[in-house]
Amino acid sequence: MPSDNLVEIRHVSFSYRNRSVLRDISLVIPRGKTIAIMGGSGCGKTTLLKLIGGQIRPSVGDVVVNGETVNRLDNASLYRLRRSMGMLFQFGALFTDLNVFENVAFQMREHTNLPEEMIRDLVLMKLDAVGLRGARSLMPYELSGGMARRAALARAIALDPMLMMYDEPFTGLDPISMGVIGKLIRRLNDALGLTSILVTHDIEESLKMVDYVYFISDGRIEAEGTPDEIRASTQPFVHQFVHGEEDGPVPFHYPAPAYAVDLGLPDRESR
Repeated sequence: MPSDNLVEIRHVSFSYRNRSVLRDISLVIPRGKTIAIMGGSGCGKTTLLKLIGGQIRPSVGDVVVNGETVNRLDNASLYRLRRSMGMLFQFGALFTDLNVFENVAFQMREHTNLPEEMIRDLVLMKLDAVGLRGARSLMPYELSGGMARRAALARAIALDPMLMMYDEPFTGLDPISMGVIGKLIRRLNDALGLTSILVTHDIEESLKMVDYVYFISDGRIEAEGTPDEIRASTQPFVHQFVHGEEDGPVPFHYPAPAYAVDLGLPDRESR
């Protein structure tokens, strides 16, 4: 019987050379839910997505997806598992030399033996789901930022993945496009029975649509909870992040010697 959790991160640590990025992180992503991973720049959010997708392997611990330990799979098994994952990159990453239709059809042609007639019907179905069926002949440079993100989303769900991962899906979008993408992510998650992980900085939009939030700080899970619990949190790091405050556990100033020392003046603070 499959676990209620599609993804389990078990005591995972990861370092780039000598720089520790994740430190003994454990979290779960329940099936059918939309989960946000939040935190400051460089805290390890995107690294976590790469570990789930098997692009990198943890230094310590295990990453389990649908009962399979990703970091212990051979290449053939890893590629098979990846076909059940969809990824929406930060700026869409559409193939610039292919039109919208061909971008969505690419994965179907690459990973299936479906006839062209069926591929055509499936592509139009995916594009209709994101409101772009009428834009199928447009090139990426003819799309607005929001349209490009929706086209990339249609491509990401082309193979009906069980897991969708979104890396900063709201970056660079105007408020209307941001709202459209947020509602679309939630609607597709529920309609297609997906499980979704969002790496995002956007507090306001994300808390409207996710089921649960993990906050990462300094390579660790600093806080977690439902959107209502996160909004009401008095924990200093969460409060600073949610309300965009200048100073708090995350300081405004990068560590430096006293200003007077840098100016070559006597450091009165040390007296």
